[in-house]
Amino acid sequence: MAGGVGGPASKNDDFQPHPVKEQLPGIDYCITSPPHWPEAIVLGFQHYLVVLGTTVLIPSIIVPQMGGGNEEKAKVIQSLLFVAGLNTLLQSLFGTRLPTVIGGSCTFVVPTISIALANRYHTIDNPQERFIRTMRGIQGALICASIFQIVVGFLGFWRNVVRFLSPLSAVPLVTLTGLGLYQLGFPLLVKCAEVGIPELVILVLVSQYLPNMVTAKRVVFDRFVVPFSVAVVWVYAHILTVAGAYKDRPLQTQISCRTDHSGLLRTAPWIRVPYPFQWGAPTFEVGEALAMMAASFAALIESTGTFIAVSRYGSATPVPPSVLSRGVGWQGIGILLDGMFGTGNGSTASVGNAGLLALTRVGSRRVVQISAGFMLFFSVLGKFGALFASIPMSIVAALNCILFSYVASAGLGFLQFCNLNSFRTKFILGFSFFMGFSVQQYFNEYVVVSGHGPVNTHSISFNNIMNVIFSSNVTVAAVVAFFLDCTLGRGDSTVVRDSGSHWWEKFRNFKTDSRSEEFYSLPCNLNKLFPSV
Repeated sequence: MAGGVGGPASKNDDFQPHPVKEQLPGIDYCITSPPHWPEAIVLGFQHYLVVLGTTVLIPSIIVPQMGGGNEEKAKVIQSLLFVAGLNTLLQSLFGTRLPTVIGGSCTFVVPTISIALANRYHTIDNPQERFIRTMRGIQGALICASIFQIVVGFLGFWRNVVRFLSPLSAVPLVTLTGLGLYQLGFPLLVKCAEVGIPELVILVLVSQYLPNMVTAKRVVFDRFVVPFSVAVVWVYAHILTVAGAYKDRPLQTQISCRTDHSGLLRTAPWIRVPYPFQWGAPTFEVGEALAMMAASFAALIESTGTFIAVSRYGSATPVPPSVLSRGVGWQGIGILLDGMFGTGNGSTASVGNAGLLALTRVGSRRVVQISAGFMLFFSVLGKFGALFASIPMSIVAALNCILFSYVASAGLGFLQFCNLNSFRTKFILGFSFFMGFSVQQYFNEYVVVSGHGPVNTHSISFNNIMNVIFSSNVTVAAVVAFFLDCTLGRGDSTVVRDSGSHWWEKFRNFKTDSRSEEFYSLPCNLNKLFPSV
């Protein structure tokens, strides 16, 4: 503030070396300006490689718990990748129209495993029958969870919530969307450090240092660093595998390091088109549906943070509330497709692919649509898809260390709109961040010690709902920051400016700023189909 309360303004108070930017500068290709086709195809393949990591990781966790083997895991990976391609196209064409990849979500893993360990499934002796019966139960729960997001999105409920979102409350939301997935970074990388650390070092050197050291176009380096680094380290890992470096190592080390230990290439069919209800008719149970709805709520919040980060790295304006609500509605349709096709997991906006927009500085919608084509293509040609899926997870974890960091920094970037000299701002930021990490840590430690969450009533469904919500640090931090920002000191006239709400005010309504209509507009027929959003 100028010269203290009532004091004279300093001569340097109006000097602002880093002015506020409503759109992020330095992006080479924004949402509506695609690169040339050859470059766009390579960039689309990079997005496919990034989303493939989560696509392989989630079935590797849940399928063994369901009683399935390598054959079932290969089919689930194919189904999850196929639906991810469909959902990405739907979101980019009709949803937010942002360059957002829609893929599997780790948020749904907890209720999925809870369903798999239920007594009515776990007592089935035949593993294949247990897998199919469990998958049908998961399908029914996902279908119910999809209805929740469809209603919240298309009827405009989420629009009425996020209209009160300010840059201040968006900081914990977006930042913890990236930081909250830290367990998929270095902890996963060091399970095979001899592969993961070289990948991380190459990524940092080639993308950050080399462009400043070599007099050449920087597009040669950081724009295509992902396929370059993955190919080099993958070959290096395969040489270690063939040379017998892991011959006498523990089984877990072999699974993490060997390039021939996934079992996918041998069991994946050459050609297989996933189809709805391929595992049979879904079954429905109230408790399972409620737990999956809780995961859907957490995924909804995480996706909102990812959408905001994607718009920033696509050099778009702040996303209008109606567009966020529409995106949530189409994400609900995506979860419905997950339930119909039997992917065993729900969908959310991919955090890693949002970070890839920042790494490449290409926020083109066309590039993401091309990546959806790769997902559909390799999900049908099972052997080729399984070949790329055999990339060691430590390589994927090294990518996550870079890409998730970019998403976290997108959230921190919104601090430029806030008054950081306000004690109200400092309290909301510090308290929401601390509670987001602290509450999740408490729940995780309690599960390790006791074998169940802190909420342990006679109702298993209620336990799962509470444990899912409070185990998501982004959900806790976002709810705390949003509540405090909407209630703390609202009678003070300076609060709006301290939280930065005045910077986003003209983007609250869709047609208030012409730039919003350029980035997020829908075809006329769909505007008529969903007039409420």
